[in-house]
Parts: sequence; structure tokens; C-alpha cells
Amino acid sequence: MPVNERRLAAPPPACGVRLPWSGVPAQLRAATERELGSAVTEAVTQPGGFSPGVAARVLLADGRRAFVKAVSAGHNPDAPAIHRAEARIAAALPASTPAPRFLGCIDSGDWVILMFEDIEGRMPAQPWRTDELDRVLAAMTDLARSLDPAPVSAPGKVGRSPSLGRGWSQLADAAQAGTDDLAGLDRWARDHLADLVALEAGWAAAVRGSALVHSDIRADNILLTRDRVMFVDWPWACLAPPWYDLAAMLPSVAMQGGPPCEQIFASHPVSRHADPGAVTAVVTGIAGFLVRNSRLPAPPGLPTLRAFQAAQGEIALDWLQARLARS
Repeated sequence: MPVNERRLAAPPPACGVRLPWSGVPAQLRAATERELGSAVTEAVTQPGGFSPGVAARVLLADGRRAFVKAVSAGHNPDAPAIHRAEARIAAALPASTPAPRFLGCIDSGDWVILMFEDIEGRMPAQPWRTDELDRVLAAMTDLARSLDPAPVSAPGKVGRSPSLGRGWSQLADAAQAGTDDLAGLDRWARDHLADLVALEAGWAAAVRGSALVHSDIRADNILLTRDRVMFVDWPWACLAPPWYDLAAMLPSVAMQGGPPCEQIFASHPVSRHADPGAVTAVVTGIAGFLVRNSRLPAPPGLPTLRAFQAAQGEIALDWLQARLARS
């Protein structure tokens, strides 16, 4: 049964515009096969997730399987750099990390192709089921403990995601400049915009930490196998407090049928030593990012992203108001 039927019955989907494996230039497909050590005989496109371009499970002539992601600047001008960042992190992750093993990368300058171990698993059911959510939350405890301190070199959260923690100030600046009339903005947020800008100013200090965090955990970046929880798509990995992944994930959980954010966060082991003020600053920054970005045009190849952000932003704002009401 869904955990929280009061939430959206059909939240916006997490999906980019997928390209079939055959859409990759022939010479690059051949290079990928050389890297994998066998020819691709079958490629099945996977629909979930926000990256544009190719995301396919492939069967090789020698019977092995792999997962291949590929994108060019023509699909989305930012996506190749994101794939390059993922390649750097994936190649460095310890073998014990619950993530697919990295098999290689081909970078032509325009196209970037990533190859991974294929995982026999599935995304969690939507709406969230109690048993599957419990599995994921337990795995996140283990993940946070195993990656603090960070076992690999990575940028801090501010450096890795410079657009985060600035959403409310960007909205305030746009309103003052007359480029955004704030139409449709939540009434409470509009009335308290100056307060939100002030709270958001604590973002940079709040996200300093020694743990390596995935930084983009959602249902579409999780695979459940028979006995493991695997976290996929690591391009945004960075240094932050060990509770950051949990806080950032919870608006999507609530949006997709899970319990209220604070109910999970307050009782989860990784939040035990979290500074309440830092958590509030992070929730403020996440809410501002989601709300502000949801008002922008959709990026190329990601037609559902803004609706997905808007739905999460509404929930993150509810969570923030609940925290502030108790402080």
C-alpha cells in the first residue's frame, strides 16, 4: 500500500527525452563496443531519470550485459559536462559503494558515452511502499556512514552546485528588476520573501561537511535488487554533511506518496547530530531552488523537469514552514 495516499496520485514523471542506442554515431558505437570488449546485439532504452540522450541496457555478443549512457551537446549543452563529472566520480568510488561498477568512458569532445555494470533491479514502486521505503532509508544510513569521511576527492557542495542556495534571492532580485512579477508564487513565500532571503544566507555554512554525498537521490536514481539497494547517477557527488542526502531526497519522497519530510528526517539515524539551524538553512535553500527553477523555461531534452521541481518545491516549502513554526 502507498505510505501516504494524501499526496499526489500521479506526480510529474521524472523523464528526459531518450535517444535510442542507434542514434549514437556509428564510429562511437564501434568505439564503445571495443571498450566493452564485445559487440552490442540488443539495446533496450530505459525511460526513468532526467538525463537526456541514451540510457540503455545492452546485451553483448559474448553474453555479458552493460548499461550505457550517451549524450551530445546537441541534445543539451550542459549534459556532456555532467556526464564527464559522473565519469570522474564513478571511476573513483570504492568498490564497496552501493553503485554500479564503472566500465569506461568515451569522450569525443561533442559526445560523452559512459559504460557501467548492468544491475538486475528495478526502481522503487510509485507511490512509495512502506517496505521499500524502509529498505532505502536503511541503505542511506549505511551509505552516509561509509562515505564519511569522503574516500575520494570531490568539490564542496557550494562549488559543485553554485545555483543552489540562491533561489529566494534570485526571485527577490527579479521582482525588484521587474523581470518576475511573482505571479503564482505561494502567498506565504511572497509575504516572507525577505525572511527567506535572510535564512538562505546560511546555506554556504550549512552545507560544509566531510562526507561524500550523492546529492541527487530520488526514486529514479535508486535500483532495488533482491538483496541490495543501489544508488545510480553520481554526477553531482560532492562534500557536504552526512545528512544532506536525506534532507534533499525527502521532498520527492513526500511528493511520491511518502510520509511528511520532518516525520522521516527527525527519526532517521543520520539526522541525530544535525544542527537544527543548519538543517533549516538547507531546507530553505532547497525550497528556494525548486520554487525559483520551476518558473524557468524547460531545459532542452527535459520537458517534465519544471513540473517535477514545482511539485517538490511546494512540499519543501510546507516542510520549511513547519520547521519555522516550531522554532
